[in-house]
Amino acid sequence: MKPHALRHADRAPQRGVVTLEFAFMLILGLVPLLLLTYTGVMIMAAQQTLSLASAEGARASLRYASPNDRRIAACQAAQRSMQWLLNFSGQQVNCSNAGTPPIVVSAPAPCAGLASAQCMQVSVSYDYRSKPFLPGTGSVYGWLLTQPIRSTAVAQLDLATP
Repeated sequence: MKPHALRHADRAPQRGVVTLEFAFMLILGLVPLLLLTYTGVMIMAAQQTLSLASAEGARASLRYASPNDRRIAACQAAQRSMQWLLNFSGQQVNCSNAGTPPIVVSAPAPCAGLASAQCMQVSVSYDYRSKPFLPGTGSVYGWLLTQPIRSTAVAQLDLATP
């Protein structure tokens, strides 16, 4: 047999090994990295949604109305802005109460640092540990997300009549 024929004969049984190694590296290396990246992006999207919901709730509380109507309007506006998170987590919001998570709207109270003005605080939250976007990532991100993801906005009320 020729020397170059022997070299080819030795390599022939190993065909496809590189392909298998690549497949294992893809499955065991790249896919978990992509899943964690996707989850991180979804957590940032949830935080952005909560920021928007609290700001919309605070903006809605600025309408002229009774304090209770302002609280309900703030809760409803926050609920509309974060509806996809509420649907995903299966949480129900009672805007007639507006005092229990995931949406908490405070009664008008003196503003911090400006006692002559009245402020309302709108706080929204999402508990990622109890309802993670991908199963199993609640414990992976558990050391980072020890508390629910939250956002709070404060509105200074104009109590003058229109």
